[in-house]
Amino acid sequence: MTAPGDSTPFGHGGSRRDTVHHPLFARYYARFAPALDERAGLGAHRAELLAGLSGRVIEVGAGSGLNFAHCPAAVRELVAVEPEPRLRRSAEEAARRAAVPVTVVPGVAEALPAEDGEFDAAVVSLVLCSVGDPDRALAELRRVLRPGGELRFYEHVRAGTRTAVLLQRALDRTVWPRLFGGCHTGRDTVAAITAAGFAPLSHRRLRVPPGGVPTPVSAHVLGRARRP
Repeated sequence: MTAPGDSTPFGHGGSRRDTVHHPLFARYYARFAPALDERAGLGAHRAELLAGLSGRVIEVGAGSGLNFAHCPAAVRELVAVEPEPRLRRSAEEAARRAAVPVTVVPGVAEALPAEDGEFDAAVVSLVLCSVGDPDRALAELRRVLRPGGELRFYEHVRAGTRTAVLLQRALDRTVWPRLFGGCHTGRDTVAAITAAGFAPLSHRRLRVPPGGVPTPVSAHVLGRARRP
């Protein structure tokens, strides 16, 4: 791994800004995300997200590496891109425990440190909500995938009722992104993926957690799309 701004072994975008800083959120996430995952049943969703992947895979916004344990043995290498330094250190620890080779690198979704068509699949998991420019991030994901490569996505998205959508809009314009590392609660991610030129394969909507009072981030979607 190289310092921010240095060239990387993955070439493209290495001279661009590849670090973001959300130290309070990163500290909270690294400490409490595993317990929250277990309580909300996200482990099963992560396993479904990665099931059947093979070859070289890029995960964008890998966080603390919670997906690594679910990577199938057929994955030859997982390149995990994470811009937040504290979370990247946690991901490096998780990579050492992974059953498949994992390389953790700095980088942002809008300028991925990878060459055109380098990967067989790309994974985004609860990350497109927080990137500054989701359209550019999706264009980058399309760029680094080979033709026919798959995009796997698991994201919280715009809610299904007008009242919930109005609440999401209010939160996204005020406190939510500041408190949760740039997260936006109500993006229409499936529409954005289609607009970016991906061919939809399948997706399903989920409520997380499945019971109790819904939160602004209870509406989730899990799916697959393909680069034509």
